[in-house]
Amino acid sequence: MNIVCIGAGPAGLYFASSAKLRDAGHDITVIERDPPGATYGWGVVYWDDLLDALYENDRESAERIRAASTVWQEQVVSMRSTDRSYLAGYGYSVNRASLLEILAERAADLDVDVRYHKAVDDLSEFPDADLIVVAEGANSRIRQRYAEEFGTQIDQGRNPYIWLGTDRVFSMFTFDFEETPEGWIWFHAYPSSAGISTFIAECQEKTWRALGFDRLGNDETLRLLEEIFAEQLAGHSLISSSRGKPATWQRFTQVYNQTWRHDNMVLIGDAAHTTHFTIGSGTSLAIFDAIVLAEKLLEHQQLATALKEFDEEGHAALRMAQSSARSSMAWFENVDRYTNRNANEFCYAMSGRNSGQPPWRYQQHRLTQNLLVRKALRLTGNGLRWAQARRRGESRRQ
Repeated sequence: MNIVCIGAGPAGLYFASSAKLRDAGHDITVIERDPPGATYGWGVVYWDDLLDALYENDRESAERIRAASTVWQEQVVSMRSTDRSYLAGYGYSVNRASLLEILAERAADLDVDVRYHKAVDDLSEFPDADLIVVAEGANSRIRQRYAEEFGTQIDQGRNPYIWLGTDRVFSMFTFDFEETPEGWIWFHAYPSSAGISTFIAECQEKTWRALGFDRLGNDETLRLLEEIFAEQLAGHSLISSSRGKPATWQRFTQVYNQTWRHDNMVLIGDAAHTTHFTIGSGTSLAIFDAIVLAEKLLEHQQLATALKEFDEEGHAALRMAQSSARSSMAWFENVDRYTNRNANEFCYAMSGRNSGQPPWRYQQHRLTQNLLVRKALRLTGNGLRWAQARRRGESRRQ
């Protein structure tokens, strides 16, 4: 099959490799408008379910991704830098540029033709393509040209946010909420790679304007954020540029498509759907898309049947994640409803922002704030992580 994949992000690159692994006879070209390694943002988070899928699908790239990843344990929620509460659990994070490098090298190893510095504006460039995979992100220009056919719906979140880095290394997934005279502003931070953490600052629109972020330049923005979060940054700096140009304030783009297929085209990853960054699932869902689409192409000789099953099953599987993401985004957009609480109560409300919780859960949450209980939970988490790593066959050197 002659396959053209537009976009060399995680979805496009991993699909190309996954399809080649299943049928080396596929002729696959990945086309990317940006240069190699170009990416917005710093690190991405993921969980054991993604590692399980990576090891099952392609151990070669899974080993490299795991080796490039950092494990963080616990989440800490801080209010005014002093009042803290904790949530148990662990996760993984990996620098996005490192992830793309690994995926691009693996695709090349499998004889995928990856072409950079090439923008695609018209699909007539590919008259011989049996399948065109559109994987060029939430702002996909190809999808926009066929918005009516895909039934595309685009909405913008209300809160401005900016995706930065910092040389302060956070060992936990950290939330810090600071009260200013103009309103509340907060950040989400987690380790991305050696010596660097991802740092996402967010606030409500009224606070953003009152603090002057709509008028400040890049350097002034960083200095003000460093001043507001001075205690948490502990003398460290914020970093704006991740690919040669400074980060800018954005509003989250919610993408929904009634169908992910049209003729011989199919949408995957953020081009097909987005989930708010506060649930940490965007990259995982993109890679799951890639695996499932490759598997459907293997299962069915008829392309139309493969795309139909991918579309229907994908929409059904995504429904819960998108619902959870919308609830999470709405909670942060209305965070000032909860800021009159102490850190324990605030943290508990945040942890239940996208699902109901039984009455006894709050007493359990209070119990887990005890240092000895937290240490016991960390040990339990270490044991669980070790067992899962052995089950999927992770290298012991990791």
